[in-house]
Amino acid sequence: MWSHKFMRFVDEGNVTMPVPTQSGRHFTVRVSDRGQPPVRDGAASEQVISVLFETGIEEWRRGWRQITGTLPKREAIVSASDLTRGAAMATQVVPDRRLAYTVLGAPVDVERILDAVAGHVVDARDLEFTVIVDDLEPLLAERGRDAVVEFTDGLRTRLEDCNGSVVIGCSYAERTAPSVASLFDPVDNVERIDHSVDAALDGLRRDDPTTFGYVRHHWAEARTGVELCERNYPQAKQVHAILSESGTTPRTLGATLSGLVTLGVLDTWSETVGPTRYDLTAYKPARMWAIGATLATETDGDDKNDEIDAPLGE
Repeated sequence: MWSHKFMRFVDEGNVTMPVPTQSGRHFTVRVSDRGQPPVRDGAASEQVISVLFETGIEEWRRGWRQITGTLPKREAIVSASDLTRGAAMATQVVPDRRLAYTVLGAPVDVERILDAVAGHVVDARDLEFTVIVDDLEPLLAERGRDAVVEFTDGLRTRLEDCNGSVVIGCSYAERTAPSVASLFDPVDNVERIDHSVDAALDGLRRDDPTTFGYVRHHWAEARTGVELCERNYPQAKQVHAILSESGTTPRTLGATLSGLVTLGVLDTWSETVGPTRYDLTAYKPARMWAIGATLATETDGDDKNDEIDAPLGE
């Protein structure tokens, strides 16, 4: 959850802009590369405002019983896609189903989507409610990262002084993965990630627990070093020299980089004699982000299973 934390976005110049969240409200991001993000799991609020970019209203309503076993006590839906049958219309209310819905169609301006959400928030302002966004990926693919920043920032603004929480889903598709990685910090923003890198991480944990321990504890420094390094084929000590106030040594960073090679994040340069050189031209930042987010969202209790070889610390 994001209580007392920052929601961080990266602008086109790669400058991180902290956007403070309200201490009484929670924002979470859930990411998946294996189908629709699991945004409804654990949705305790009986009052729900759903924003749909990837799902039609009928399909979304059927999904409640399939996933949670029951419908929300009350739900308002804003459909911002062309997946719902019928032409765009004003807000409709179905009293016996305790449902209100607004069909906007697509494409639609972000401001209109936010205004529709705000209209439903007015009806739930004095109640505890949850805003659920089914999947931001279509908006990101069709309108770009600026539209996503406008939407998420506008959502935060319109929920000021409300007793609500926000769950944002985002598919990690190949076409938009770099933008997702630039929008959401894998440590501070992502609450849950369901990604195929799980299998590679489980394999490394099983086959080489020592190296897995180094990757788990030092992946963020390794990512920083790799992304700042201007050499194509550096040694671990040359990557380490870039880091300031590092919690690693050249050897522990080297062990971490070795693990990232096993995980398919980068490669080694074979034309060398002596210390290993890493091929940064093969670096995959989107895969690095997914690995970092997966490790960051694991329970702290998994730390006890890490094995770190002490001699590598020097």
